[in-house]
Amino acid sequence: MSDINEPDLFDGESLELVVPATLDGMRVDRVISMLTGRSRAEAVEAIEHGRVRVNDKVVTKASQQLASDQRLVAQLRAATDVALLADASVEVDVVVEDEDFVVVNKTPHQVVHPGAGQRAGTLAAGLLARYPELRQLAELGLSEADRPGIVHRLDKGTSGLLVVARTPEGLESLAGQMTRREVTRRYLALVRGRVTEERGIVDAPIGRSTRNPTQMAIRSDGRSARTHYEVTERLSEPYDSTLLGLRLETGRTHQIRVHLSSIGHPVVNDLRYGHHRDERLDEYRLFLHAASLSFRHPRTDEIVVVSALLPDDLRRLLPEGIEL
Repeated sequence: MSDINEPDLFDGESLELVVPATLDGMRVDRVISMLTGRSRAEAVEAIEHGRVRVNDKVVTKASQQLASDQRLVAQLRAATDVALLADASVEVDVVVEDEDFVVVNKTPHQVVHPGAGQRAGTLAAGLLARYPELRQLAELGLSEADRPGIVHRLDKGTSGLLVVARTPEGLESLAGQMTRREVTRRYLALVRGRVTEERGIVDAPIGRSTRNPTQMAIRSDGRSARTHYEVTERLSEPYDSTLLGLRLETGRTHQIRVHLSSIGHPVVNDLRYGHHRDERLDEYRLFLHAASLSFRHPRTDEIVVVSALLPDDLRRLLPEGIEL
């Protein structure tokens, strides 16, 4: 969540200026929107993906106020990249289908929605082909045009459950539950090393890395983030590792990966956040799976609980007989 996807690469529109006195004290997202004619949402998207800098420092908050004579550089996605084209050839593994939402089991090779790094073949395109009513969510201004109904995300390389709204009522309910942290998301991850304590909480704010804008990092000025973990199994072959069950309170970009790396136990095969290459997995496959999801039904208020088994490519790395 955010968990969200790999950051977009940029090939869109650039804005570069020295802030004049007339813009002194204005929010950075408002200035970008005003000067480019883009929506505030597009300005925020650029900020969230580390593509806005003030005096060569990455901006992490849309509410940051500008001061005269500062140098502002912003990079926005090309406007032509925003529209989403339906693609019936994209695999969509539907687990639960409801009038107001659908729960899918994302495969690890899928990107959830378009970005400059990948525009075609996304899960969002496959969903739109199967559920064309998703288009209305964008037309009504309730969702961004390239990610209609998407209320949370999973990284490419991560498999598992994702809930997508199909109606305005479903979107309002599910987005609200996400904001209020009422959606329960549980993951399984194999991490490097032996985690000694049986359970714990990583409580550390996350923000865009100042060293590498395509990565996230623990930052004192970042957004609050909490990850609960519990040991499921400790392994010693072919190297010391620990199978963890995890629960998210928040859904920051790369949250699990950053938090586990910060305590010295990066996710297996996560080269970006500190693990070595594990040849037993595909190059960009993480041993990270969204195993269960629970939320309140948008209409009935009943609790919906959905589970997805650990995929075969991850299961074969574990000894037989482990109860998951």
